Amino acid sequence: VQLQASGGGLVQAGGSLRLSCAASGCTFSNYVMGWFRQAPGKEREFVACARWSVYSTDYADSVKGRFTISRDNAKRTVYLQMNSLKAEDTAVYYCAAARDYSRDISRYDYWGQGTQVTVSS
Repeated sequence: VQLQASGGGLVQAGGSLRLSCAASGCTFSNYVMGWFRQAPGKEREFVACARWSVYSTDYADSVKGRFTISRDNAKRTVYLQMNSLKAEDTAVYYCAAARDYSRDISRYDYWGQGTQVTVSS
């Protein structure tokens, strides 16, 4: 499984960004797709995940109501729409794939390379 994340950048507080993660080398629908982030000096943390076998999504409390995870099956791509961005959302964002529906980072076997999101206040 190969994952390629993109879409990061610099945005002002209150703005929006959409991250993309293109998957290859797998049956896309068989995997739970997640987004994690890591800020400087902090551990990598869960942001959102989704499964589509039985449609379910889960979000960290810090992003609930502002971020939305979705996917395009034809493009084998998962998205993270980020609205009302805050300075504390600044981090490197990673997409990941897992067999199990979980927030637990250790359950994710495949990782993209990360994309930087910087929110200026």
